[in-house]
Amino acid sequence: MDSLTTGEFTEAEEPFRLFTAWMQDAKASEPNDPDAAALATVDRDGLPDIRMVLMRGADERGFVFYTNSESAKGVELASQPKAAAVFHWKSLRRQIRVRGPVAQVSEAEADAYFASRARDSRIGAWASQQSRPLESRFALEKAVAFYAAKYAVGEVPRPPHWTGFRISPVEMEFWQDRPFRLHDRVKFVRTAEGWERTRLYP
Repeated sequence: MDSLTTGEFTEAEEPFRLFTAWMQDAKASEPNDPDAAALATVDRDGLPDIRMVLMRGADERGFVFYTNSESAKGVELASQPKAAAVFHWKSLRRQIRVRGPVAQVSEAEADAYFASRARDSRIGAWASQQSRPLESRFALEKAVAFYAAKYAVGEVPRPPHWTGFRISPVEMEFWQDRPFRLHDRVKFVRTAEGWERTRLYP
């Protein structure tokens, strides 16, 4: 394996240790949401769709985000359980691309993360019919007030339509800006034997 000694990459045989190092750098340098990523899905007709999400879990199993399963992305993932995502850290001039199949997290994982959210965010998960038409801002505020009153005492349970999804990457690419657009690119592809690492032209 070639050595990347310029500080852009470490000599990693697999991508998750490198991802962890880059995420630590991003948490120190990015002013907002270092765990934000652009998530791409496709609908039943194969038309791509993309939006920003917060990746709330990242380990050897994959990358986890949470959403309303009845939202546009939830519906798209139900019919086409595959996705791609891009982390872009402008302060570091780095990006990481991942893609692979998607599956729902366990009920226990979804429950645990939902319980960790701010109470108002948990109320909002009940009140929002994510991605569907909204007649007015007042209608949303009315729904928030209704569920705030309903769950005024005790814990706010997780809605049955609110869950997490995990992208299990089969490919991950690390990109580092370099002068004159001669960028560094390293791609990892999952094989039956493990991860295969390849340098790419810019």
